Amino acid sequence: METTVIKGVLLSFLAYAAYAFSDASIKLLEGTLPPLEVVFIGALLGIVAIPLVRRPGENWGDLFRARNWTLWLLRALFAVVGSLSSVVAFTALPMAEAFALIFLLPAFVTILSVVFLREQVGWRRWSAVVAGFVGVLIVLRPGFRELSVGHLGAIIGGFSGAMTIILLRAMGPTEKRISLYGAGLIGPILASGVLMMPHAQWPTPHQWIFLLGYGLLAAAGNVLLMLASARAPASLVAPPQYSQMVWAIGFGYLVFGDHLDALMFLGTGVIMLAGLFTFVRERQRGTPRAERTPPIHPQ
Repeated sequence: METTVIKGVLLSFLAYAAYAFSDASIKLLEGTLPPLEVVFIGALLGIVAIPLVRRPGENWGDLFRARNWTLWLLRALFAVVGSLSSVVAFTALPMAEAFALIFLLPAFVTILSVVFLREQVGWRRWSAVVAGFVGVLIVLRPGFRELSVGHLGAIIGGFSGAMTIILLRAMGPTEKRISLYGAGLIGPILASGVLMMPHAQWPTPHQWIFLLGYGLLAAAGNVLLMLASARAPASLVAPPQYSQMVWAIGFGYLVFGDHLDALMFLGTGVIMLAGLFTFVRERQRGTPRAERTPPIHPQ
């Protein structure tokens, strides 16, 4: 393997580590701030990555330009929904459990690509979709354990990430990258900025530490992933995403005191294997990979 490609893979691991630390920062806030305020501040901090994301020939005004405003607004909307639901999920659930449900994203992408992009999906990818949802049932065990708003938030987060990928696939050939990136920031900034006003509170210095970790580490992850993609093919850059589960389990045991049982590990493994299989099949079919949207999971 060429040195440049190896550097790209290592950068992708660093990117997903940054995302995992960003998500841990959300949990360290312990729900002491309204989720909308967390989303607002995180999106504001995401602005720092724009100079590094911007391609030659793109300018700051392109943040507010789009050829297809309907899809651009949908992109902004799902950035809001995805950011908010992910904050709720990581606040309410053990990190590994939240990741396991968000990792349903590839299954949602398969379903949505059939509905909206009219892609042809064979039995192998449909089998991976079914396996992914079986994994979710193992994780959730409905009827045998209490479910919370965090579980709903994680699933909605995965669905929102999948919708974002579908929108990026549709918009990618015609829109500038800075415009697509901007929609993922402008939507959360405007929507959460307005909606948070009745309950907004000025963060304490302690809370600012974790807010800065959330927003700046997510921005760093975006930049690192962009650098990785410039050095290595998507088939090598994307799979390290699942290394976030290792970070999540480590954070859970060492920082948050989480204890996952055997069924949780089994369900998580099924979901991850189904997602990796779906990705491999899409690579074989030549399906383009969308970039991760800031500062949420796509997962």
